[in-house]
Amino acid sequence: MAFNQPKINPPEFPPNLEWLNTPQPLTLGDLRGKVVMLEFFTYG
Repeated sequence: MAFNQPKINPPEFPPNLEWLNTPQPLTLGDLRGKVVMLEFFTYG
């Protein structure tokens, strides 16, 4: 099965983002080639 989709590059994370459970901010380059799970939650 071939997918002829155009390549879409995601934007970098905002520079002043608050990170949890990591000693320093991450970049997309740091995550390239790794399995990443994102969890989004809000308090209301």
